[in-house]
Amino acid sequence: MLEKKREFSGEEMIGEFERLTQDAAAVQRETLRRILAENAAVEYLQGLGLAGRTDEDSFRACVPLVTHADLEPYIARIADGDASPVLTAKPVTSISLSSGTTQGKRKYLPFNDELFKSTMHVYLTSFAFRNRAFPIEDGKALQFIYGSQMLTTKGGLTATTATTNLYRNEEFAATMRAIQSQCCSPGAVITGADFAQSLYCHLLCGLLFADEVRTVSAMFAHSIVLAFQTFEQVWEELCDDIRHGVLSPTRVTAPAVRQAVSALLAAPNPALADAVARKCAGLSNWYGVIPALWPNAKYVHGIVTGSMEHYVTKLRHYAGGLPLVAADYGASEGMVGPNVEPEVPPESATFTVLPSIAYFEFIPLRTGDGGAGADACYAEAEPVGLTEVAVGEHYEVVVTSFAGLYRYRLGDVVQVAGFYNSSPKLKFVCRRNLMLSINIDKNSEQDLQLAVDNAAKILAAEKLEVIDYTSQAELSSETGHHYVVFWELNADAGDDVLQSCCDELDRSFVDPGYVGSRKTRAIGPLELRVLERGTFQKVLRHYFSLGAPVNQFKLPRCIVQSNSGVLQILSGNVAKAFFSTAYD
Repeated sequence: MLEKKREFSGEEMIGEFERLTQDAAAVQRETLRRILAENAAVEYLQGLGLAGRTDEDSFRACVPLVTHADLEPYIARIADGDASPVLTAKPVTSISLSSGTTQGKRKYLPFNDELFKSTMHVYLTSFAFRNRAFPIEDGKALQFIYGSQMLTTKGGLTATTATTNLYRNEEFAATMRAIQSQCCSPGAVITGADFAQSLYCHLLCGLLFADEVRTVSAMFAHSIVLAFQTFEQVWEELCDDIRHGVLSPTRVTAPAVRQAVSALLAAPNPALADAVARKCAGLSNWYGVIPALWPNAKYVHGIVTGSMEHYVTKLRHYAGGLPLVAADYGASEGMVGPNVEPEVPPESATFTVLPSIAYFEFIPLRTGDGGAGADACYAEAEPVGLTEVAVGEHYEVVVTSFAGLYRYRLGDVVQVAGFYNSSPKLKFVCRRNLMLSINIDKNSEQDLQLAVDNAAKILAAEKLEVIDYTSQAELSSETGHHYVVFWELNADAGDDVLQSCCDELDRSFVDPGYVGSRKTRAIGPLELRVLERGTFQKVLRHYFSLGAPVNQFKLPRCIVQSNSGVLQILSGNVAKAFFSTAYD
């Protein structure tokens, strides 16, 4: 690990990773022993009769698999001020909040110094491999990152996102300096309360330090795409600010943000403004805008798996020939593994489990036909250990962490793509509990994405694209129970094209339960609702108004009936609607 005031050595990090993954089973046994020995006296483990034992067999025999709902009462007590060793012997220093965008409710999760260390270990490991593939000299990072609102629990703990808990740690800034990954923007921009103002300033600061930028990144691919969609609209205003050395009084009003960014503007710079304007004018449909404006950038970096895969095509458009590098695999509950093969395209990215940061188990998942899907009705086998997984098989990830989670089901479905030494390389498939279902049909987030991708090929022939999408299982319509897919497009499409898209969407759901239900009319024709442009921006603002964190925002791919606020926005902004004729 990186020590304070110690120079970072990528080769040392890589060497440590090689050592830890050589005998991952032994490292896992030792990791579990450390977790259980350190927390032998905590209330939760004592109540399960573990009695200080630290071996794998005793642990699995005594401690049940759990979900967040099972641990919620214990975490609530900690948040309310119970200082006794409820889940961990070492104190919980703060609470991490999940995004809440998928299930509509933000989960409270314990955060402590051990979790910070393990997160940074994963981050530094992946950085070492990235820096070997794409060496970075001294420079800056154009990072679209945003601090989130911090709450105080009844017991006096700070509750905020996991990423903000990282940013708040005094070692974080020192680590970023050590790996030459300092953000272009001052801290006031990152912690600013208004997302739109912070985004504008990130873009401005990036232009001011254009020659020094070595990487462009965000937590999620969506944030980078949104940033450059915004840039298309505001680039001329940014040029004006640079030309006159004065920050726009209408775009940025927060005093602290204005002061911090105005200090960077300092003086008029018409030469830079002209250079930016000239480069923008020379672009074709904004293709390659990132390397055009940041010529020394080596790669674009962010989470591109799961629900973020939809944005890869647009991100690649903005990136031109720059490599897209998938960020690490983790969750609000903790990290799982780094991406140690940064040159692999995002669509094929895998993440090698770091066996020292937590104890991992994997629940084998099979459906009746021997395949794997993402529904809640899997035939589940007993969990297996980290090195007992099989290549090609699907599993749900179970984690036991240093932060008080014991045999905790993450709810992620992964596929084992291979091994790095003796540790598995995981490909993220989808969240397990997100699905479209009406009757006996079960279609996952991944199934929906594949259907949208198939239908989008029809649009591509017309030089059109899907900006974003979501769905709903409509259970109260006069037209019968049916799937609804919401699309926002970059331009208008003809009715014939959209009808063909609608039919293709319907045909692309190949789950036997769905196909059978469509043929028997138990499920009605799929409905495609084309939204007014800007609708998903309204959805984004709606979530932010409810306190959803910008860094962690993920548009839900299936909107549940109880999410009336979002459904109201979508329903109120429908430009056109089509019903499938695929099964007529």
